[in-house]
Amino acid sequence: MPASILIVDDDESIRELLRLHLSAAGYEVNVATDAIAAGYMVLRSRPDLILCDVSMPHMDGFEFVAALKSDATLPYIPVIFLTSVEDGDHRGKELGAVGYLTKPVRADRLLELVAQHVPGGAIPIG
Repeated sequence: MPASILIVDDDESIRELLRLHLSAAGYEVNVATDAIAAGYMVLRSRPDLILCDVSMPHMDGFEFVAALKSDATLPYIPVIFLTSVEDGDHRGKELGAVGYLTKPVRADRLLELVAQHVPGGAIPIG
């Protein structure tokens, strides 16, 4: 069974591009347009990894991951942050992110980083 990845990004073109690259690499991919929708998806079906944009409406990616970490009923899920801002790496590391990619994301770097964390088992968010 392929590893499942949840992409959380408010930009449709980014979501689709990431979905195409990851699906072609054999991953099961689900997408959410914001952190609120992603939260519902995580509760319904636990992904093996989350790719999360930092800047989104309603709740940013950092707030989303902090909320995941605060819920003791959720299993550990590795998170890779995606952003167009280069200075958030420190905040992502504080939250326990396993990676931080700056947009535009290179497909080879994306796939390399994802492969380091799935399907070999989930790594704690924090």
